[in-house]
Amino acid sequence: MSKKHPVIAVTGSSGAGTTTVKVAFEHIFLRENILAAVVEGDSFHSLNRAQFKEAVSKAEAQGNNHFSHFGPEANHFDKIEALFKSYGETGSGKKRYYLHNADEAESHNTRLKLKTKLGAGEFTPWEDIPGGTDILFYEGLHGLAANGKTDASKYVDLGVGVVPIVNLEWIQKIHRDAKERGYTAEATVETILRRMPDYINYITPQFSRTDVNFQRVPTVDTSNPFIARDIPTPDESFVVIRFKDPKGIDFPYLQSMIHDSFMSRRNTLVVPGGKMGFAMEVVLAPMIHDMMEAKKKSKK
Repeated sequence: MSKKHPVIAVTGSSGAGTTTVKVAFEHIFLRENILAAVVEGDSFHSLNRAQFKEAVSKAEAQGNNHFSHFGPEANHFDKIEALFKSYGETGSGKKRYYLHNADEAESHNTRLKLKTKLGAGEFTPWEDIPGGTDILFYEGLHGLAANGKTDASKYVDLGVGVVPIVNLEWIQKIHRDAKERGYTAEATVETILRRMPDYINYITPQFSRTDVNFQRVPTVDTSNPFIARDIPTPDESFVVIRFKDPKGIDFPYLQSMIHDSFMSRRNTLVVPGGKMGFAMEVVLAPMIHDMMEAKKKSKK
């Protein structure tokens, strides 16, 4: 944990909606004039796209049908921990980029002036985070991951979980994979099944280490997510916001700011789904402000 060089980790599984909280943080950083070092979780996979497909095929040939991007075999958990520790101590550390598509590959090839051009599905070389940033912001699968050998959460100053109930998460993934990647529903279900052991062992436990969780809960029937025709809209859902430590949280203020919100437990606020982005900014902004004030004091 570091007051001088704080680390924020937003974690959630694929299709969970971590992008929404990323946008909320961007708004807060802009208003507070905070320069953040942004790190994408995909960059800590240990296998590029071609290597991962080969590893899955090899695992299946050996009778292992559960090799996935969620587990330690396909990720550098140790490098995530090392980055968080290094940034907390020095304000720097090693990062890289995963190239999701041809446009990203072209952009980074130009930026890095590489002789051997990289393609979609590959990683850029490791490079140092530039000095002078105010905060480290990680968004991805394993921001608070632990596997018995490493524990990134030890070096996180603010952990945020984005966790739709699992049926909603599956609906979102099925529809996203069909729209953006052309996958059939059957292919996506196969991926969900393959990932399930790693999801249970390495994704879910992180949400007990977070400081605050945002969980979207639909108010329509999602009993069978594999036949759902559409994704429940924000207005067809609530967002359950759970605080690890309710001390210091101004619940009356939050309820006054977020219309139609209510408390379901002493540490839990429920807000209308359509106000999720706004609620994130209202909840997280004071936390970020306090971190920056502590950072200023640590320099005196």
